Amino acid sequence: MNFIIKKDILLENLNNTSKAISSKNLIPILSGIKFELKEDGLYLYASDTDVTIRTFIDKSKITEIKELGSIVIGGKYIVDIVRKLPDTDIKFEVIDGYKMLISTDNTEFNLNGINPSEFPDLDLEMTKEPIILNTEIFKTIINQTYFATSQNESRPLLTGINFIISNNKLEVMATDSYRLSKKEITLDTNIENDINVVIPAKNLVELSKMMVDDDILEIHLFNNKVLFKYKNIIFLSRLLSGDYPATAKIIPTEFMINITCDFSTFFDMIDRASLLTSDKDKNIIKLELTTENLIVSSNSPEIGKVEEKIKMPSEKSIKISFSSKYMLEAIKSFNQDTITICMNDDSSPIVIKSSKEQTLIQLVLPIKTY
Repeated sequence: MNFIIKKDILLENLNNTSKAISSKNLIPILSGIKFELKEDGLYLYASDTDVTIRTFIDKSKITEIKELGSIVIGGKYIVDIVRKLPDTDIKFEVIDGYKMLISTDNTEFNLNGINPSEFPDLDLEMTKEPIILNTEIFKTIINQTYFATSQNESRPLLTGINFIISNNKLEVMATDSYRLSKKEITLDTNIENDINVVIPAKNLVELSKMMVDDDILEIHLFNNKVLFKYKNIIFLSRLLSGDYPATAKIIPTEFMINITCDFSTFFDMIDRASLLTSDKDKNIIKLELTTENLIVSSNSPEIGKVEEKIKMPSEKSIKISFSSKYMLEAIKSFNQDTITICMNDDSSPIVIKSSKEQTLIQLVLPIKTY
C-alpha cells in the first residue's frame, strides 16, 4: 500500500473512525484501525464488538495512489501522529511486510502494523428500505432523551434508548426509573412492520457528534443490530436484548394543577435553589404552590437554606419535592420561552410540557421527604 493524502482529509475520517476503539479492549487487533486502499478509494475500519465504524475517502480526495493494499495500525498512535504532523501532504507506505512508513518532507515515523487478515469480518450489508431521518431531527431526538437513561450497568436495558415505530409514527423513550423522556416524530413514509428496539444511548450520542452538517441519515434495522449511514460514514451498533419497560403507561393524561411559567425564571429558581443541595442527598428541593405564590426552596442542615418566590395566584395548592438535577435537565431539553409543570399530588409524577413543543414530554418522579 502506497499513497499520499492531505492531513485534514485523513484526520477528519480517522477521528470519526477511532470512536469505535475502546480503551478497555484487551484484544490487540481491536485497538487498531484497518486501512484498506482499493480502486475507488481508502476505507478505514474500527470495531470494539459493541460498535463498528467505517469511513470512506473517495479516490478523488487522495493526492496520489501508487499501490493498493491493507494493514492494521494501532488506533491511538496513528491518530495522534497525524494530528501533530504539519498541515501538508502525508505519505503512507507499507514496507517489510506489516510496517507502515508515515512521512512528510521533514518527519518520518515507522510503525509496526498487524496482518489485516486478523481483523474481524464485518457485515455492513444494508436493508433495501431504510428509515430516513434528517440529521438535525435525529440530533434533537438524542439531545432531548439521552440524559434520562441510566448509568447503572446492572439494568442494561435502561442504559439504552427505546425506538418504537408503527406506521409513520416514531416514539422514542428513555428512563432510569426515576425520570422519563418521551419524544414523538412523524416519519415521511409508512413502515410496513412494527419496530421496537433498544439502542445503547452512548452509541447514539457518539453518532450524533459526527453529524456536523444538515443531511440525510439512513437507519437500517436488523434482529440484533442497527446500521446508520451518514454521508461517507457507516456506523453499526448492537441492540440491547430484552423487553423495554412499558413506561409510557405511567405518564398521566389529566392533571389537577398546571403551572405555566417563563422558562428562564423557573430554570433560574431551580438552579439557585440547587446550590445548597448535594448528590448524597439526591439534590432534593421543594416546590410549594399557594393561593398567591410559587415557592422553590432547599434546606441542608450542613450548608444552610434558600427560598425563591414569585407571584403566581392559584386555586390549587401543593407541596412536592424532587431532584433539582433531574428537573433542570428535563426543562432544559425544551429550549422554549414557556413551559408547563403538570401535577396531581405529592406522590404522582411531575410532567413537563410546552405548548410550542408538543412532541416532547418530560417526567420526573417526586421524592418523599420525612
